[in-house]
Amino acid sequence: MASPALLMRVVASAYSVAEKAATIVRNVMAAGDLGIVEKTGANDLQTKADRLVQMSICASLARKFPKVTIIGEEELPSDEVTEELIEDGHCEEILKKTCPAQYTGIKEEELVIWVDPLDGTKEYTEGLLDHVTVLIGIAYRGKAIAGVINQPYYNYEAGAGAVLGRTIWGVLGMGAFGFQLTESPAGKHIIVTTRSHSSTLVNDCISALNPDSVIRVGGAGNKIIQLIEGKASAYVFASPGCKKWDTCAPEAILHAVGGKITDIHGNSFQYNKDVKHMNSAGVLAALRNYDYYASRIPNNVKQSLVP
Repeated sequence: MASPALLMRVVASAYSVAEKAATIVRNVMAAGDLGIVEKTGANDLQTKADRLVQMSICASLARKFPKVTIIGEEELPSDEVTEELIEDGHCEEILKKTCPAQYTGIKEEELVIWVDPLDGTKEYTEGLLDHVTVLIGIAYRGKAIAGVINQPYYNYEAGAGAVLGRTIWGVLGMGAFGFQLTESPAGKHIIVTTRSHSSTLVNDCISALNPDSVIRVGGAGNKIIQLIEGKASAYVFASPGCKKWDTCAPEAILHAVGGKITDIHGNSFQYNKDVKHMNSAGVLAALRNYDYYASRIPNNVKQSLVP
């Protein structure tokens, strides 16, 4: 039997690396010292978990796939990473799956991996643990083609003895796994949006969509999970602030199940290694009926957000 295609090996490794990351996230929280640093302000935080997880993910993947470009959220000194942070395992189940034909010939140097070690840092520091995700997105020719989202605290409210955490993964042309795909209630417009980065523009845009209800939660990964599990029908964020490492993994998973994510103008996100990191024209995403929401974004909102 031929050895698995590079893409499947990268995804299988990213799966195990994300599970290791979740363990680090839980261990830092359990130890009680989050080591919080403000980056640009009170809503832009970094913790010891962000730092350790990024080192773990980037070093683990770089060791196995040295020619892949890996871009992480945190700017860290290139210290020697201790062996205990390295994860060299992979998910056997993923390796058994057949790589979609259009991706079988990919070379290492053609892949860019976007890493958000802890998406929803602010929520993590506030104990809103179900908002927290670890994001590993894999891009090829500027397009998000595969992604892994780990929720370290999935199930944490189920009480003692519950198995904590889960890993969702997907590849374009193959589908997404690790969760139950569910459509949001028919005829209802439930908008999921930012919890800690609200503004007049964000709220004006949501009002224009005349939603039945609005869910405010942290983390881009968490918001996409709301869409694919049917808790929300659209994710709307009319503001700059979201970055490529926030959207790459979620985009691949959403697109793998037939959803759509763009900026507020309807432009696709680009994930080449030299692209700017900020998604400066906001985010609009839906599992179904994307066009309904896109057609109702007010012009003043579009004019305020320059791609």
